[in-house]
Amino acid sequence: MPVTFNGNELLQLIHELVSIPSPSGFTDRIIAHIRDKLESVGIACTQNRKGGLIATLPGKNQAEQRMLSAHVDTLGAMVKEIKSSGRLRLALIGGSQWAHLEGEYCQIFTDSGESYSGTILMHQTSVHVYKDAGKAERSQENMEVRLDAKVSSAEDVERLGIQVGDFVAFDPRTEILPNGFIKSRHLDDKAGAGVLLYLLQEIQENQLELPYTTHVLFSNYEEIGHGGSSSIPPEVVEYLVVDMGVIGDGQKGDEYSVSICAMDSSGPYDLRLRQHLVELAQEHQLGYKLDIFPFYASDASAALRAGHDLVHGLVGPGIDASHAFERTHVDALINTAKLVYHYLFSPMC
Repeated sequence: MPVTFNGNELLQLIHELVSIPSPSGFTDRIIAHIRDKLESVGIACTQNRKGGLIATLPGKNQAEQRMLSAHVDTLGAMVKEIKSSGRLRLALIGGSQWAHLEGEYCQIFTDSGESYSGTILMHQTSVHVYKDAGKAERSQENMEVRLDAKVSSAEDVERLGIQVGDFVAFDPRTEILPNGFIKSRHLDDKAGAGVLLYLLQEIQENQLELPYTTHVLFSNYEEIGHGGSSSIPPEVVEYLVVDMGVIGDGQKGDEYSVSICAMDSSGPYDLRLRQHLVELAQEHQLGYKLDIFPFYASDASAALRAGHDLVHGLVGPGIDASHAFERTHVDALINTAKLVYHYLFSPMC
């Protein structure tokens, strides 16, 4: 097996991706970054009209094709209001919880290309001023951004070029630990994107020929529900999504295994493909967990809702504290990469 599955390289690649701000709707920078990396090793890429990137590896069989996807868009926010105090009120993009954002650093991106840093705080933060500082609701009304700029009015902020509709990205606070953990915001789904980017580079550099022509979509609107709903060639028979496996009470997944999803909120995934993935994991002695994700829908769900006639599946590394202070381990990343690799060289299910 020419691919070495270097865990340190994979961790560094994910670190690189999470460091590029990319809330849904603000993904041009990360798409350009991935495109440059792929084209530098000779992989053909195209972009769809909504900005997603599609890389294609030719295979022996072009009549029946595969598609894989991971999304590079993340949770984030927009400026909703510039308050008279010079602070900003936000509207969330995606499924963040206000309580998970308190105290977080952020960046505001203006249309002129400037960016400004800030901190997301409760309006009633100071315990020396507000008696209800600990009890006040963490909500859009009470949360605000304190800009790192000399501003004390809405006019001061507007003179900086900040306006309603500017994108806001949360600081990922990424850390790779010596024992193999990576903790960071936006491992959903920069971890999955990193796995696919790593495999594409390895397959190309080792001059491996796939049994089926395969397209890899780096989608850019998954967090708001329509990332994988388009740009699927009619020859595609199987669509496999690489996204996070969720962890919590009642879940089987953990931070060391690849999760294989049997069902999410959209309904069951294709039984034949799920069984095929389990057989591959068992054959190659991979750590895996079969699981159901109750409050989750993937790019494959979006594709089927859009009317595509596909066999669909979902796998990914187990990630703790999803949509908040996320963490996974290199073992889960390697198990995911190996499962996807063996899948790519296996027969259609």
